Amino acid sequence: MKKSSIVIILFVATMFSWAMIPDSVGNAGEILKYSCSAQIREAFGQESLDAFAKETGTEVEVYVSSSGSAVYRLMNGFSDIASTTRGLYYRQRESGYVETPFCRDPLAIITNVSCPVKNISEQQLRDIFSGTITNWKELGGPNQPVVVFIPGKNTAAYKNFERQAMKHEEIKYDYMTFQSTMVIEGVKNFPWSISFISLGAQTTMGTTKTLKVNNIDPTDKDYPYYQIFSFVTKGKPVGDAKKFIDFALSDKGIKLMKKKGMLPVK
Repeated sequence: MKKSSIVIILFVATMFSWAMIPDSVGNAGEILKYSCSAQIREAFGQESLDAFAKETGTEVEVYVSSSGSAVYRLMNGFSDIASTTRGLYYRQRESGYVETPFCRDPLAIITNVSCPVKNISEQQLRDIFSGTITNWKELGGPNQPVVVFIPGKNTAAYKNFERQAMKHEEIKYDYMTFQSTMVIEGVKNFPWSISFISLGAQTTMGTTKTLKVNNIDPTDKDYPYYQIFSFVTKGKPVGDAKKFIDFALSDKGIKLMKKKGMLPVK
């Protein structure tokens, strides 16, 4: 039946353990403890972490969670720096936590590679995720049901899409994933499926295709949906945290961002 409230966890054993333990730990020298969302982990990528370690001698220990959990880990002393895809709350800023925006990443609409549809309008997108459009033939595609995947409701990807694309209209879906980037695996494995996720993460993980919206490609500066990725520190960034931020905003860091379709914020 269309738009059930079933929550699925794709590849739960592997993915849950991946999310709950550090995934990049140095063997020697300085270690920077870094918490970030799953979207940022995939978008920022191991290549950037390795390049930072090579340049500075500081290894990065990464803990992957939701944006909110990443910030709370910083607040409770478990991390030296965090990254988030949503803005800090007023009380967090008043408590001395500082955001440093570093990237504008398009919120891409993704489909299974078998889907022949290449472009949809903003209204058609809202109609898909509100349950009004349920078949690809209504979008110029074949007579196949639209299978909707969404990230968990506590993820920044969900909240940003709900605000920007849906204008807070209720989202209806077939499957919800535990972690935001798991929608990529879901769409990859389910024909006629659709979802939304960071373009940087989609570029890293591949295996799905992106749709144009209003004939605008997600790599275009006029694309309507995007997220701002920000570093968060307790007070002004200092020490290794500052080095990490400086690297991300350096020419080398910016080149790595652009490689994945992300636009640097300086």
